[in-house]
Amino acid sequence: MTSVNNGASTAGATGAKAQNASWPDGYGRQVFDSVDSTLSEAARQASELTGATWILAQEQTAARGRRGRSWATPRGNFAATLMMRRSESPSTAALRSFVASLALRRAFVATTRDEGAFTLKWPNDVLLNGGKVAGILLESIGDFLAIGIGVNLAHAPGADQVEAGALRPVSVVAETGKVVPPEVFLDALAAEYAQLETQFQTYGFAPIRTAWLSHAARLGEEIVARTMKDETRGVFEDVDAQGNLILRTPKGRVPITAADVFF
Repeated sequence: MTSVNNGASTAGATGAKAQNASWPDGYGRQVFDSVDSTLSEAARQASELTGATWILAQEQTAARGRRGRSWATPRGNFAATLMMRRSESPSTAALRSFVASLALRRAFVATTRDEGAFTLKWPNDVLLNGGKVAGILLESIGDFLAIGIGVNLAHAPGADQVEAGALRPVSVVAETGKVVPPEVFLDALAAEYAQLETQFQTYGFAPIRTAWLSHAARLGEEIVARTMKDETRGVFEDVDAQGNLILRTPKGRVPITAADVFF
């Protein structure tokens, strides 16, 4: 493992700033060659972390996504977890999925110089040319919030590896021709996230929500929100102040708190 920290109460902070002047103050940085899962590694370190820390792995051998689904992470792709102390209610902490997805989109634009190709899919995916390029998974680990992020920088799973009806997986290199190393993407993402986190803590969810909606995929169009028990079809009308998806249906406006969305 190579480990760099900046602004945290650990050794090496000054050297980190010299190596990467854009790395945000107050965030630790750890890079592993290979781990089972960055979320699992974050959980193992939870009792020792003193501040917000990014944990990146060049390879994950046992990654997972929402509802325990597997997430392939071969070398060249991006797999990282941000560990932060959680002081708010779980419902407020959960809004950081929007903070993270906005930061992801900004990092994509910064590294590919393609402003129009990336959109946001409720609740926690980023799309590239209409295909899924990144996903986010939030977990509570003791007093910490873990934000797990996977990005198909170099490779995308095959169609047989995703749920029937799900969006096609895509990679940055196949769609844009840009080769973005994981550590370069981490630097861009950490900088963007730090700015948005400060905004979130200062002004609350409202400006994050407005910015997220401005890049939302299929806003104003009919979509399907599916849970383990049922599904709701309606027009994607809004995201409310609690982060719920609002669908306009023949029965009226329906808030969706958690679901998989299909186009």
